[in-house]
Parts: sequence; C-alpha cells; structure tokens
Amino acid sequence: MLDSEHMKAALSLAKLAVGYTSPNPAVGAVIAKGNNIIGMGYTQPAGSDHAEIIALRQAGDHADGATMYVTLEPCCHYGRTPPCTQAIIDAGISEIYISLLDPNPLVSGQGVIQLNNAGIKTHVGAFRDEAYAINEAYFKFIVTGIPFVTAKFAVSLDGKIATKSGDSKWISNNESRKYVHKLRDIVDAIVVGVNTVLVDNPSLTARNCCCGRGGICKDQPLRLVVDSKGKTPVGALIFQQPGETTLAIGDNIDSKKKEQFIQLGIKLLEVPDNTGLVDVEKLLQVLGKQEITSILVEGGSQLLGSFFDHRLVDKVLVFVSPIIIGGSKATTAVSGDGVEKITDAFHLDHIAIEKLGDNMLVSGYMPK
Repeated sequence: MLDSEHMKAALSLAKLAVGYTSPNPAVGAVIAKGNNIIGMGYTQPAGSDHAEIIALRQAGDHADGATMYVTLEPCCHYGRTPPCTQAIIDAGISEIYISLLDPNPLVSGQGVIQLNNAGIKTHVGAFRDEAYAINEAYFKFIVTGIPFVTAKFAVSLDGKIATKSGDSKWISNNESRKYVHKLRDIVDAIVVGVNTVLVDNPSLTARNCCCGRGGICKDQPLRLVVDSKGKTPVGALIFQQPGETTLAIGDNIDSKKKEQFIQLGIKLLEVPDNTGLVDVEKLLQVLGKQEITSILVEGGSQLLGSFFDHRLVDKVLVFVSPIIIGGSKATTAVSGDGVEKITDAFHLDHIAIEKLGDNMLVSGYMPK
C-alpha cells in the first residue's frame, strides 16, 4: 500500500512536466525510506535535469539504501544529459519501482539490466496504464518517428461547426475554450487549414493555461497553417503573436506570394503531393524530423477530413454544445472522402465523457 502511494505521487509529478519536456518524456520520481519521502522530482525541459536526478539531489546522502519510484525506465545512455542509471547506482539506491520500460532503442530494458547488475532490486509494471497515458505522445513518436495527432473540434447537436454564413463564435462555451487553451499548452504544435485563418483570423495561442501564469504563456506551441496556395494574409493575427508561425505550402503557390512571405521572414515548409496540395503524411514525417512529438489539429473540416481519410489521427476530442444550427449548407466538422458504409466508420476506443458547463467533451482513441 505504501509503495502504491509513493508511485501515485511520482505519477502526479510526471503530470506537472507534460508539455514542457519534448522531445523527452514527462517523468516523475520519488525517493522514500518507509513512510518518509526524502526526494521528489519531475523532468525539466530538454537538456536540463531528468526527474531522477532532481530527486537524488534533494535526497542527498539519505538516498543510500532508499527506494526509488519512477514512472519510466531510467535512461542508460549519454544524450543531452548523462545516464540516470549511473547516478542512481552511485547514490546507493537499493530498490526501484518502474511503471514502464522506455521503448527508446537506446534504453528499452537496458536501464533495468544495468540497475540489476549493480545489485539494485527492480520492479516493473506498477500503474502501467496511468504512466502510458501521461506519455502517449512520446511513445508514439519514439516508435514511429511521427507526431501523436489529436483532432479537436466543437460541434452543435446536429454536427455543425459553423452556420451557412460561416459564423462559428461561439459554438463551445467558456469552460470548453479554457480546456482547449490547456490542450494547446501541452502540445508541440497547433495545426489548422488556411480557410480557418481566412474565416476566423484566430490567434492560436495558449492563454490562461495550466502554466499558472495567466495571460499569454511564455512558451507557445508552433502554429502551423496548411496552405497549399499561399492564401494566408500577411497581416493575419497568427503572425502577430509570441512564438513561431509556419506555413506548410504545396507547389501551386504563386511565386510572387512565396517571395513576399520569404522577404517578411515568414517560415515556409514545402510539402507538396502530386496534386499540388500539401501531403499530410509527408507533413507528419517532416515534423517528426524536427522533433515535433505532438500536434493538435483544430480544423477546418477539409483538413480534418484529410487526416481522417489518411488514418493519421490518434485521439479525438469533440466538444458538443446543446444547440441546433441546421441548414444543408452549414459546415460539418469532418469533410474529405469519408467512408462508404456505416460498418466502415471509425468507432472510437476508450471513450470518456466529461461535462463542461452545458457542453459535453467526448474523447476517444482511433482504432489501431
């Protein structure tokens, strides 16, 4: 029972690091002797200390003979920082509980072997599911090399995201919009189609988020606009916000418009397919090479449809508002090609439903 409480504390610490450690995993660590916790830590931004090191530093000499609880297998290789396994061994930790092995091929069980060879008793598997959920983006990225994709949209009860005139402010309520800002705060990039920029002129920033500072968060996620023809206005709000905005363009972009973007210092990412549009599969590959581990696709319907058609979505978040919009010309949430039969429709797994004021958040995972 005591071990469970200490591991729960480590999981709580790991959650504090979510969104701030990319491309590294968010890890929590606790060091204890019996009832007494003598060291705690969670992973700092990439290049800074890992959770285990912070906990060991806090415990000091008292770590000798103590037990460590950590949510992911300690690293055993030199990367941006030295291996945690050696620090654990040198500190005299006698026993360690680990929630999950690290799928990174540079670790992947080798950390446990090093600890065992040093005489440290190891236990693997405590709160495995909870630990996996915290680092679902990292696990997807480290295994496939491409980002974890979350599709998010807000709809009326009849499945519309805007009226026939294009008005969409606001379908979701204030509680839902606050939730979205927290989501933005923990992803590496926000992705929208150019039509969303043209119609809504959004800022796409994380505001009043879980960083607790209020206002605009210090570290903004990348804003990425999928814009094959370069229609994004140079005066759009996304270019006036803190952080970086990039346009993913195809090869149909007007050369003069392209040169204008370049002269203004706007970053361009060329990812064409054979139709002149942006190939979303290649886009994810390019983002992966840039160590973007997670993206939040916020619309519009064409872009969402493309991600669903290519089966690139991992997680779905739908905010449902108790309103009826109606109209055959009103915009639906997901366009694209869709499926031919109901039996081919995507049936989400691990469904969760949460009430946010008078809105409902329905979340789930795309079938593997």
